[in-house]
Amino acid sequence: MHERFKFRNPEDLLSKAESLGLRLPFSDDISPLLQPAALENKIIPNRFVVQPMEGYDSEADGTPSDLTRRRYMRYSSGGSGIVWFEAIAVDPDGRSNPRQLMLTEKNLGIYKKLISGMRENHTGKHPQLLAAQITHSGRYSRPAGGNAPLVPSKNALLDRGNERILSDEELFSVQKKFIKTAKLAFDAGFDAVDIKACHGYLIHELLFSFNREKSLYGGRDPEGRFRFLLETIERTRENVPGIIVTTRINLCDLYAGGFGTTPDGKGCDLSEALLLTGELEKRGVKIINTTMGSPYFNPHVVRPYDNPLPGAPVPPEHPLEGVVRMTEGTGTLQKNYPGIMIIGSAYSWLRHFSLNVGAGVLKEGLASFIGFGRNSFAYPGMPRDIIRNGAPDKSKFCITCSGCTRLMKNLRPAGCVIHDREIYGAELKKLIADGR
Repeated sequence: MHERFKFRNPEDLLSKAESLGLRLPFSDDISPLLQPAALENKIIPNRFVVQPMEGYDSEADGTPSDLTRRRYMRYSSGGSGIVWFEAIAVDPDGRSNPRQLMLTEKNLGIYKKLISGMRENHTGKHPQLLAAQITHSGRYSRPAGGNAPLVPSKNALLDRGNERILSDEELFSVQKKFIKTAKLAFDAGFDAVDIKACHGYLIHELLFSFNREKSLYGGRDPEGRFRFLLETIERTRENVPGIIVTTRINLCDLYAGGFGTTPDGKGCDLSEALLLTGELEKRGVKIINTTMGSPYFNPHVVRPYDNPLPGAPVPPEHPLEGVVRMTEGTGTLQKNYPGIMIIGSAYSWLRHFSLNVGAGVLKEGLASFIGFGRNSFAYPGMPRDIIRNGAPDKSKFCITCSGCTRLMKNLRPAGCVIHDREIYGAELKKLIADGR
């Protein structure tokens, strides 16, 4: 069952995986992580990705604050080949929290300045790829702090009683806002735009809206359930021809009725994820970011951790099960679609061994890039240290204490409470003093 990280050497880690019946890719040679990759007309300098982790720290109108800019300047100097920006809401009503980023005509100049500063801050032969994740939070919309769910259909497992179902006309209006925000992202200087389709948010939920009837978007047929995402990607490519269009998708939700999940909710069935990936390939998508589970429903699935949030149950599985589930899931997509670059997740629990596992994944062709979310909060300079010094500082890795998640859950500015404690440790102390 669940276990805290306690592995001092590779043998201990691999032995534990074997005892659980798991196969963990592993390589003593981590040089594959430093290899460049070609994407369309760009060279990505290495295989490290800063995954989108919301900081809950924008200004009230969604403009990046000083804290936002601080985080992204740290990412730019940290050396990762790709910086995948956190979710940027396309509609005020679709914000997941009152401090979620938004990109508008009014603050476009501030985004331009941030992107320009990041370009100047990054050193290396090739520039980083900067991707803007754009989203509508749907069921998890909380623009004023309280739940204000906007959903594509009723869901007996997820509904809490105050959901409003969006009509086709309303969804089409949302789609136009995605395209408008993608155009602004291009104008701001982003290389790519991610039409977010994961973690239970609006587009992701459309992928499993089996009971949305008499609608263009939803139903038993995958064609209807996939239509909104695929249309949005097609129309973004048509209207913003200079930007790379991508998406972050859930491979498997692991709850009953969810996307890519067996009927009992206990196992992954990747058949629809494979079908969707094939449709994305037909539409020219060359890179896909992957994840699993829901941060609201089963956060251990994609963020294996040592410590659950206060009052939350201990996860029902060993963290290595979550790690291997992700490596096997991305491997299935990568093997079936070698022409698409797949980004993997769920590595942070492994601490410094994440580098060996990531390199093993790359060597075996199970993904093209290795993504770090919580560890990017904790140790944004990890790739830079490896490039300059040949090795990371093991003392700086994320310890998966869930401190950053605790801040997010309580709508506080989020970051590493251990390694960036002057700011975020202080936020946690305030939270604790408030009885939260």
